[in-house]
Amino acid sequence: MKDNRMKTIKFAITKSLPVLFGYLFLGSAFGIMLYEAGYNVLFAVLISVVIYAGSGQFLFVSFLSSAASLPTVALMTLFVNSRHIFYGLSYVEIFKKGGWRYPFMIFSLTDETYSVNTSFQTVPSDVDEVRARYYIGVFNHIYWIIGSVVGSLAGQLIPVDFTGIDFSMTALFVVIYIDQMLASKNKLTGLVGIISALLCLIIFGADNFLLPSLILTVALLSAMKPMLDKREVK
Repeated sequence: MKDNRMKTIKFAITKSLPVLFGYLFLGSAFGIMLYEAGYNVLFAVLISVVIYAGSGQFLFVSFLSSAASLPTVALMTLFVNSRHIFYGLSYVEIFKKGGWRYPFMIFSLTDETYSVNTSFQTVPSDVDEVRARYYIGVFNHIYWIIGSVVGSLAGQLIPVDFTGIDFSMTALFVVIYIDQMLASKNKLTGLVGIISALLCLIIFGADNFLLPSLILTVALLSAMKPMLDKREVK
């Protein structure tokens, strides 16, 4: 049993490593922004533990700086993170098997954790799939907290220009996408995602295209499901 658990943890660490490097940089960027807004490392830890929303946390720093009202914060956070609704639908049944881990698995399903979860459909026979997905969420959360702390401390101690550090997460998504496409037998699903994103980018603009592109991608893939199932059989 212990050997099985160690192999599960090792599997989860291996799968989460790409996120580690992205979160160290992006979490650091958040910590730096928070420090520059006048909040120390304790606030960086608290916000990263309790909120843990990536882009939502960057938005939260702006709210803190502008003393935005609670309704404004709640509404904007809902809009920014509403895409997570689509992520959760994919893993409800699997996560329910986690028992007491279920609430945390929902809480920790960020963009990057979702990407890692979708990067593999099966696990080795000696790995517990549900626990592996739980551990991936745990490790990714820890990576983000560490990044936030490093950034907050760096903002205090190191006079360095951190311009462009947030691009590391874009690079992470590109690498995960390429890895998924190389591993997938059906490249059509990835093509649908790209076309949907480009179309919505043109129509809605860079600030508003993400949620519409997710809706369009889900709608198209749902409509194409019979054809995609036939291609998988072949």
